[in-house]
Amino acid sequence: MPLPPFLSSIIGWLRAGYPDGVPDVDYIPLFALLGSQLTNDEVTAIAAELETTSADPESAEAIKRAISAVTDHHEPKDSDIARVRARLAAGGWPLAKPEHFDPAHWP
Repeated sequence: MPLPPFLSSIIGWLRAGYPDGVPDVDYIPLFALLGSQLTNDEVTAIAAELETTSADPESAEAIKRAISAVTDHHEPKDSDIARVRARLAAGGWPLAKPEHFDPAHWP
């Protein structure tokens, strides 16, 4: 089932911010950051899309572990969140709440 345009745009943004793929150490802060801006269902849909499009089974497993860690309320370090936020901002993500999303300003 295709993702809604808003979530497809987030996948595009993630790929722009991480053109070589998301490193394992960034999954937990990434999903914590997404979880602060999206619903659990939206984060789960993004994770599922990343899992199915990943050619690396270890990456898919790392995504599952990260989602579990975030949903079990393991808070990543502020420095990790800041690193991921900066990386994604460099890829063009405006870091706005979804209600402020404007597709015209996406890369």
